[in-house]
Amino acid sequence: MNRGIGVVGTGHALGSRVQTNEELCASTLSSTTPQWILEKTGIRRRYLVSETESASSLSLAAAQGALRAAGITPKDLGLIVVCTFSGDYVFPPASAKLHLDLGAKGAQIFDVQANCAGFVTGLTAASDRMSRDEDLRFALVVGTEISSPFIDGSDVETAIFFSDGAGAAVLGKVGEGMGIRAAAFFTDTQNYETVRLRGGGSSFPYARYVAEEGRKSPGHMEMNGLATWKQAVTHLPTTIRRACEKSGIAVGEVDHFVFHQANLNLIQYAMQKLKVPVERAFVNVHEIGNTGSASIAIALSELVKTGRVLPGHKAVLAGVGAGFNFGASVWIWDEAAETPR
Repeated sequence: MNRGIGVVGTGHALGSRVQTNEELCASTLSSTTPQWILEKTGIRRRYLVSETESASSLSLAAAQGALRAAGITPKDLGLIVVCTFSGDYVFPPASAKLHLDLGAKGAQIFDVQANCAGFVTGLTAASDRMSRDEDLRFALVVGTEISSPFIDGSDVETAIFFSDGAGAAVLGKVGEGMGIRAAAFFTDTQNYETVRLRGGGSSFPYARYVAEEGRKSPGHMEMNGLATWKQAVTHLPTTIRRACEKSGIAVGEVDHFVFHQANLNLIQYAMQKLKVPVERAFVNVHEIGNTGSASIAIALSELVKTGRVLPGHKAVLAGVGAGFNFGASVWIWDEAAETPR
């Protein structure tokens, strides 16, 4: 039997500090109001890391939860993929630190940097590897983002959105015809500079850059919200339709939509363009905020924990990342994983 490649365990972790809209406005964004933030984004609060937390510590907690849910141990993993722009270091890769912290043995590692579309990209890359290597029986894919150190709290374009967290999924062998059915990707780089973090790149190395007077520090994230919105509403629904067409599953047949949790209004608008009831979209952005590469992974983990995803259910994971790149994948749910040797 040709077995499918599916998600057999999920987990997530959030920063330990909670920041409400009221606290944000009282501290660094006195020019706006909590109600304005809620109306613009749907976000009520964010989770931020403490001084003792890091991308690696949240990744480890999320990964351990996913491994427990899958009923396997780190030694069973043949591949570890971490999707992030905010690992502990520029290098070595975040996946190497997670491999070390888990106590994994062997296992291929690599990082994916596709920003908020990273988790969809990482899952697709890992499932492709598994489908071509019979010895690779389990893979761990983690989305993690620690955005708060890169946010200027007085910048209304970024401070109202971003949050810290990690989500993880274990991929394993599932029933024939189950698991991932298709994926579609699209890139439009005409607005390359719209969302960016320059500091630490080879053009703006931390060792020598100094913020120019009157200009934003290259160590802070910069975003044009309107341009980002236009990119998302133009290309994300189209990418989802392409993935569904490739899978042979109609958009209207999908039971669960798990979007990148960037903005509640954006999710609702995308569902309207897809002509699907908004109730089929799982939403946590109002309580968690935008966790970047971790966003879809955390939402998937929370959705699974509700018990609403049943065997045979169809799910779409979809995100848009800076640059801009778009990714969507279609899955048929089946938790009947192959038993570890």
